[in-house]
Formats: sequence, structure tokens, C-alpha cells
Amino acid sequence: MEYTNPVQNEKYTITSQNVRITLITPSLFRIEKTKNGLFCDNATQSVICRNFSAVPCEIRRNDRDIFIKTSKLEFHFSYEKKELISIKFPNKPVITDFTSENLKGTTRTLDLTIGKTKIGDGVISKNGVAILDDSDSLVFNGDKIEKRAADESDIYYFAYQNDYRAALRDYYKLTGIVPLIPRYALSNWWSRYYAYTQDEYIELMQRFIDEKIPITVATVDMDWHWTDVTRRFGQKAQTFDFGNIESLFYDLILPGWTGYSWNTELFPDPKAFLTWLKDKGFKITLNVHPSAGIKFFEDDYAEFCKNMGIENTGERIKFDITDPDFVKAYFEVLHHPKERDGVDFWWIDWQQGKNSKVPGLDPLWALNHYHFLDSEKNNKRGLILSRFAGAGSHRYPLGFSGDTAQNWKCLDFQPYFTATAANIGYTWWSHDIGGHCNGVRDDELYLRWLQFGIFSPVNRLHSSSNEFMGKEPWKYKTSVCRISTEFMRLRHKMLPYIYSINYQTHKNGIALCEPMYYEYPNDENAYKVPNQYHFGSELIVSPITSPANKKLNLAAADVWIPNGRYTDIFTGDIYNGNRKLKMFRDEESIPVLAKAGAIIPLNADGYTNNFSNPENMEIWAYRGNGSFEMFEDDGITKNYQKGACAFTNFSISGNNKDVIFTIAKPFGDLTVLPEKRSYSVIFKDITDFESAVITRNGEEIQPDISRKKGCIIVNLPYSEHAGFEIKLKNITAKNNGDKRERLVNLYSRIQMRNNPKLALLPFMKGKLKPVGILKDAVAEIDALYE
Repeated sequence: MEYTNPVQNEKYTITSQNVRITLITPSLFRIEKTKNGLFCDNATQSVICRNFSAVPCEIRRNDRDIFIKTSKLEFHFSYEKKELISIKFPNKPVITDFTSENLKGTTRTLDLTIGKTKIGDGVISKNGVAILDDSDSLVFNGDKIEKRAADESDIYYFAYQNDYRAALRDYYKLTGIVPLIPRYALSNWWSRYYAYTQDEYIELMQRFIDEKIPITVATVDMDWHWTDVTRRFGQKAQTFDFGNIESLFYDLILPGWTGYSWNTELFPDPKAFLTWLKDKGFKITLNVHPSAGIKFFEDDYAEFCKNMGIENTGERIKFDITDPDFVKAYFEVLHHPKERDGVDFWWIDWQQGKNSKVPGLDPLWALNHYHFLDSEKNNKRGLILSRFAGAGSHRYPLGFSGDTAQNWKCLDFQPYFTATAANIGYTWWSHDIGGHCNGVRDDELYLRWLQFGIFSPVNRLHSSSNEFMGKEPWKYKTSVCRISTEFMRLRHKMLPYIYSINYQTHKNGIALCEPMYYEYPNDENAYKVPNQYHFGSELIVSPITSPANKKLNLAAADVWIPNGRYTDIFTGDIYNGNRKLKMFRDEESIPVLAKAGAIIPLNADGYTNNFSNPENMEIWAYRGNGSFEMFEDDGITKNYQKGACAFTNFSISGNNKDVIFTIAKPFGDLTVLPEKRSYSVIFKDITDFESAVITRNGEEIQPDISRKKGCIIVNLPYSEHAGFEIKLKNITAKNNGDKRERLVNLYSRIQMRNNPKLALLPFMKGKLKPVGILKDAVAEIDALYE
């Protein structure tokens, strides 16, 4: 792990009366308070860089107070009271409460929650000031993690007003950048807590292949290792850790909770099993619960003792993440051999509390830290799946949000929870899509959860061992199976788009899922749609998280449309912005709005699990002025850091008559790209045109244009790293069709007797105003024609 300038610039540090104030940026400062004058210059678990750039300032001080003014603010600290008194922005009221109106961050886990739960603070606030309290963090001393030299209060003040993205950019500079996620992790995952046999798991994965449902990550939960250990190895296999109440619980109910040896009753040939998965293109992760240590029956017990230099007594070797010898053996003996056999990364399922032999060291944080660093060996890009362990945890993606119940309340909380986590830099949550346990069987709930999963950071289907809770699409009614299959194919097709945003997260701190108020901090409406978020730069998503109205068979989401023109990518409906609506959808879709000028690069193949840079691409383009930069590399290694990556820029411009769409020649290391590539550019909101001119590398070529489903499709031929320009003249823009037909369709949906329904005609014709859900549904239709 690299520590980039943890020592602050002394030029911008003021020390007096056991208080040290450090200016990090004009909007970010640190205040330390100790009793003995010892301050922390080490990197901590959360903070790894404090030396940014010059911070010009004016200082006024006396024995009791200091006033510091930067280009962005002025703050007042009282030496007498040993506290920050106020922060003043130009032409704004003085701020004296530094924790109010915080826009929140995230939490350790959603285990056993049922809907809303309390979450921690983030580093942005509506009142303009937020704090990051780093007082309890341990420090790095070389490779060691240890207690600070002295107890101190160590608080960072983020005073960025409502420039939330600037606050987060500096937060990432302070705490470390988000790593670039491997490409395969951004498609679809299969996961289930279920005791599959080797043949059953292979049969299941082959079924996904046969159904043409792309799965890139195959997860094997804890039953890959021995779990019924007392039956297999005798009562000695059950041990008790009386010093840890969380561990003791699992020792009692499931003594095989921890394990590292393949269950050869279920998996008689583990190497052949892993080889089959690898040959079929799957990446593989195994679940580990390390808390119970290493017991005598493990295949590698003797080797573990030898590696640690301890006597082989047959007694349990206790888990101790603070012991360097244990950590070394933990990886070299228990994990690396399985990685050589084919395991790609590990799902670290720590649920046993925050205590270790080093006071203040949370084993979860240590496991995340060591596992992620270990996963980066051999030029690999690091990856784990584990719970959140505090500020700075974004350095160790991905996040596992824990075991949630299968109900509407849990689903309804997750869109807000996911986007809000960006406020503490935690951009890569992975949820148990569909819910893990308990709850009810509800096909509609499954489908809505999966639709959210497709437009979330990681789409990992998961459930418990309950025989009736599998998340395979074919286990649900015919329409739900078809729709969920189509959505999973769409997720895989979106890899070029999502992976490019992944690069923006890594490079510029722009999350895939961001709250609406990042883009619109001055509009109060942006704060009132907690379940709505940007999905990358081009899309706004508002998942449906409540069941359909049984009278209409439609479900609704509360949507705020910002200024501008937006097109629903599923329905094709076009909305003019600056309005709030309830958007109603049948089970086929959820509201996903493309902005004017949106460009969405897609893989044309949504049927296989090939996650490499595609040879055939679709580009969805929407009228307006916009651009998008697509990032590509090998998707797995760190070679991109040495320039082994390529970029392709797309742009669209025009007016109400003409449209110009451009694909620039790719630049960078073109060896990471397919030798040749074809494009199908789909103009999603143009239905016709009078003439077209298409050029390749500046030379006109014969157009290959078709019209399908109200769109214009321009097929560009296989070419070697070419640039293209498409000019469509005198276009006919898509419209929203006949309003009366929409109203008839809406009223026709009402589930009631037909003759009494005639009494609704005056409402449909506008002579009477509808009420209730019909009022909201009609309001959405009205909005399409305003």
C-alpha cells in the first residue's frame, strides 16, 4: 500500500497550546488536540495523504483565539475553549453546528435489517460543513498497524458548501482513490447459500449458458468446505471461543462455520470443478468465515503449523489477524493454493465483532486490508467482497451489504442506501439481489429487485438454502422469467458503459450511482427523491420499490425530472423537465431516463458471458448535444497504469432539423482493442430523415440504414480502428403519439365490471377530474403532451 505524503506541509500548519491546525485545501482543514503536544504524522487506517498544495491564508491570533481566512472561508478556533467556534462563508450566515444537515454516508452491514436502518455520516452536508472524525484510527508504522503515540482528537472539516463533488474529490485525495474494478465484476453474478454438489453446480451453470443468460462470476458459498464437522470428524471438531460472544454463537449453532478444506462428499474433484468453470468463462469466488481459526481436520493443518513455526499439537490454532506469522500462513497455506487451482478472489464473510488483540483494530478492517493487498499480487487488479469497515474502506472494494430479508421494505431502502454511500466514497455496494432470507414468495418483488440490481453497482443474485428461494429466472412465472432474462442480458450489454464509468470513479471520483443533489445542489427537489439517482453520466434511474396497484396492474415511482428533455430508454416516452411526477410502469420496465444528448455504448452480444472488449457494438444515441468517452483495457491487470489502455470518444450535436454523430478514432494502446470492430448506431428518438451522409476516416461510404421500432439504425462496417461521422438531414423526431389512445389504454386497464366502467368516460374525456391513483396516472400522461 502506498502512502502519498501523509505528513502535512509545515508551512500551512499552526501549532499552539497542544492544538495543531493544518490547512489542507482552502475548504479542508484538520484540527488535532492532545494533552502532551504529540501529534500524528503517520498515515492512518482512513487517511493516507495530507500534503496537497499551497493554501494561501490570512491569520489573526492572540492567546485565546485564532482566526484563519482562506480564499473560500474564514474559521474561528478558541484556544481557551479548545474548540472550533465558527465557520463563515462569504455572504452566508455563520455556521456553528458542524454536524447538522449531514447528507449521511453508509453503515457496516444491512444484516438482519427489515427496511430502513441508521447509517453513518458522510463528508458532505446541506449546511456546507461536514466532519470526518479520525480520532480512533490506528496508524501505520511501516507494515505494522498500531495505536497512536498519544491519544488525541483528530478531526477533518470539509467546508465545501454545496460543491459536493469537489468535497469528494479531496476526500479521495485524503483517503486514497477507488481502485479500478475488474471488468468481469460488473456483469451478472450467481450466488446462493446452498449445499450444491459438484454436478449440481455444473448443471446449473450450464443451464444459464443454455438459456443464454450471461453470468460472469460464479460464487460458491460456505458449503464448498466441510460444515457438518462433528459428524465427519467427531466432537473434538467443535470448539468454543468464550472470549467472543459473536464467535461463540456460531460455535454453538454451526461448528463448521469456518473451513478451508473442500467437502469431497459434495465436490469429489475440486480441481476439475474449478477447471470446468474456468473453461466456460466464469470467474470464481469462494466464501470464507475465518473467525474460528484452523482446526486439526483441515487438509493443510500440518502445513499451517510448519509455516508458522509452531508444534503440531492437534489443538485449534486461533484466528489472530494481529500476528504476522498467522497472517503469512493464512494466505500462503490456506488461500494461495486454491487460487492456483482457479479461485479468482474471496468473499470475506466476517460477522464476529470488532475486537482483536490490538486495541482498536477491527478484524473486519484488517481482513479487508490484507486480503485486498494480497489479491493485487502478480500484477492482478485487486478484488474482494466484504462488509464496510469505516472511512477509507472504498480502497478495498467490493462491499457486501449482508443478509437482508426478502420483503418490499428492504428493497425500498436499497436505492437510497446505495447512492448515499457515495457521500463517504463507498461506491461499490453489492446487495443480495432478491433478498437473502425469510420474507415471502412474490414474483413481482423478485422482478423489481432484479430490475434495481441491473441498475446498481453490482448485480449479484443471492438467497438462502431454503429450497423454495432460488433466484433462477426460470423458477418464476413465464412473464417474469422472460423479463428478468432480458434485463440480465441488458446488464451484460451495458459493460462498455458501466466499465467506462468505473474508470471515471477510479480517475475522477465520479460514482456509478450518485444522488441527484450532486448535479443539482441548489434545487430542493433533488433532495426529495431519495430513491432516484444518476446511473453514470447519461442516465437517471428511479427503481420501482413497491407493489403494483391491483386495479391498474401498474406500479409507480416518484420521479423528479430536472430541466431539459429526457427519454425513457424502455418506453421511448419523452418528458420535458423541471417537474415531479409519479411514473407508472407495468412489469416490463422501470423509469430509466436518458438525457438529451445521451450516448450509451453497448456490447451487441448480451447472450454469452464473454466480458472482453467487444468486436460488435451498439450505440444508443439521443438527440441533443453530448459526448461520451469509452475506456478499454484488458479488464484484469494493472497494465493500464503503464498506458495499456485505449479511449474512444463519441459525440452528438444538432438541432431540430439535422443531427451529426461522430465516432472519433480510438487513441492510446490499440492492442487492447479487437483488430476490427463494427458499430450499429441506434438513434432512439428519431423516426425518419430525408438524407444521410456517412464517412469513414473522412471518406464517404455507402450507407446501411434501417428503420425499426420507431428508431433509425445506422450500421457501420467492420473497420480497423476507424473514425466515423453520420449526418442525418431533415430528421423527424419521435413524438409521444396519440394522447387519447393512451387515456383509453389507461382506463381500459382498470380491473372492474365493464358496464359500470362506462361511468368513467367523463373522467377520461376530461369533463371530470380523476382522483387517487388515476389522478397521478393521468398527470403523467398530461406531462407527455405539455
